[in-house]
Amino acid sequence: MKIKYFTDTDTLYIEFQSANIVETRDLDDNTLIDIDMHGNVCAITIEHAQQRTNIPNISFEQIVA
Repeated sequence: MKIKYFTDTDTLYIEFQSANIVETRDLDDNTLIDIDMHGNVCAITIEHAQQRTNIPNISFEQIVA
């Protein structure tokens, strides 16, 4: 997984897997979901991210079951 934040455009990009994107769907006016040929969600793009998330406090934790 890759998480990128672009300060110049206030865009948060979360990539779950690298794949050929065949469709991008609008979840709402400021959220896009990238879908591969098998219908899997590969990435999410969030525009106006600072208004919609708490960017300075993002953390990642992997839990092994």
